[in-house]
Amino acid sequence: MTERRWGLDKVTEADILAGGFSTPWDAPFIPPFPFTFRNAEVLTVFWRTDPKAMQFLAPPPVEATGDVVCVHIYKMNDTSWIGPYHEANVMFGAKLPNGRSGAYSPYLFLASDGGVAHGREVHGQPKKLANPFLEFRGDLMVGGVERNGIDVITVTTPYKQQPVDPALMKAHFDYGTNLNLKAVNHIDGTPAIRQITSRKLTDVKVHECWRGPATVELRPNAQAPVFRLPVVEPLEAFYWRADFTLVTGEIIHDYLAKNA
Repeated sequence: MTERRWGLDKVTEADILAGGFSTPWDAPFIPPFPFTFRNAEVLTVFWRTDPKAMQFLAPPPVEATGDVVCVHIYKMNDTSWIGPYHEANVMFGAKLPNGRSGAYSPYLFLASDGGVAHGREVHGQPKKLANPFLEFRGDLMVGGVERNGIDVITVTTPYKQQPVDPALMKAHFDYGTNLNLKAVNHIDGTPAIRQITSRKLTDVKVHECWRGPATVELRPNAQAPVFRLPVVEPLEAFYWRADFTLVTGEIIHDYLAKNA
């Protein structure tokens, strides 16, 4: 987006056509890439579920892989543009027939209106406003998501018992590549965008990483139906603290393109 002295220069057509443009033009809501997350605290918890439940949530041609799901509960302490907030990302391993793979997100929840808007408008992430939380209660870490007065996700792990190599967090599937279904309509209701998008975080610097046993509890909520990925077996949890940068991603499947 063209650099400007906000409030002093009138918006131009070139500004509107530039990548990263957001409304209202004199107080843009959507952060342009790149923007950075500093000192983020994350509780990542894995559990085994029913593979049929994963496949039910995977949009074709995305195929769910394995039988493991994770949730990342983020305490974003210092984020460019957006400020401090909490977020939760539910993911499972996935692949496409064209050979691309990563982790598909059927549900995301966060307590930032700007974060919700950015995720939905740019990445196509299915973000909804909720109240994720990450707390230290004595010798226990407790994370979760509250929406509509219901704790739809509650996860726990002991407080910092086993330091580990952060690479171990990707033993179940590589969640570093996030896949999303982006769906945007024209004003007349016809499809404008129908894509599978892909993005990775860059400049990831992990300051600490701890592993421990996990508990996972899911409660039904029709507006946050994470219960569709039932807990067959809780596996393990990781608490980690890191810096990272969100950059542009790519379109890896376009439903509206010819010969898609």
